[in-house]
Amino acid sequence: MITAQEISSFLPHKFPMLMVDRIIELESGNRVLAIKNVTINESYFPGHFPGSPVMPGVLIVECMAQTAALVFNPESNAALNGKFVAKPKYLVKIDQMKFVRKVTPGDQLVVEVRLFRSFAQLVQVSASARVDGALVASGKLTFSG
Repeated sequence: MITAQEISSFLPHKFPMLMVDRIIELESGNRVLAIKNVTINESYFPGHFPGSPVMPGVLIVECMAQTAALVFNPESNAALNGKFVAKPKYLVKIDQMKFVRKVTPGDQLVVEVRLFRSFAQLVQVSASARVDGALVASGKLTFSG
């Protein structure tokens, strides 16, 4: 298990933009399972939406993207057999993203990211987010170095 402090040392994101609280499974270069605890004191809830707080979909995607970045640590690059030389840094494309359920304060968002394919200087992952086992969002994300 990788804690928030360890995640913070790897990702360039810091509070309040760090969207991953814990890594519970990591298959370097292949798959990551992460947790984001959604709390009422998140800075966006007072305005999204007053009286009926909902986590913005764009922040669910950001959580997926940050989780994906944890697949691409130096050991992961070796696991890709040189197909991707540089560590991907930038989200360049979002495909087929679907949101099927609201995420509200008190939910624990479980994000799974799997390497889908790599080509040229791009890496594509499939990502899904669940709350209590129910699918919340899913799609594909593409990154470049």
